[in-house]
Amino acid sequence: MYLNKAFIIGNLTRDPELRSLPSGVQVASFSVATNRVWKDQSGQKQEATEFHNIVVFGRQAETVSQYLKKGSSVLVEGRLQTRSWESDGTKKYRTEIVADRVQFGPRSAGGGNTGESAPQFEGGGDASQKQASGGDTIEYPDEDINPEDIPF
Repeated sequence: MYLNKAFIIGNLTRDPELRSLPSGVQVASFSVATNRVWKDQSGQKQEATEFHNIVVFGRQAETVSQYLKKGSSVLVEGRLQTRSWESDGTKKYRTEIVADRVQFGPRSAGGGNTGESAPQFEGGGDASQKQASGGDTIEYPDEDINPEDIPF
């Protein structure tokens, strides 16, 4: 059994670029930055940033280019793929994540928020979009719960 799966949660480093293939299929490409924080042997906090190239196809590409911009938070699920090509007599390589699913993260408060939440979607051309409704909050009671009142 083989598995080629990637999950990335991070922020866009640039606005998505939307292009069309000769077949008419839309393609969006963008880059996502992820951070890793750890302490080294001396106890000092260390931080490293990785940059990931993302490619998305079809209706999902159109939605990504419409709603996401530099700095947007995103979760990407897909597979790793390496392409190669010749340029000026040298062979070049690029490893990217071909997205199967893109889920938008929370919008930042200062980034021109219009009050509507971005859709979340899955799949290829038939992306099922889900709008978050504003009235789905849980109201907890004000009174404290006494652990001795719990029957188990």
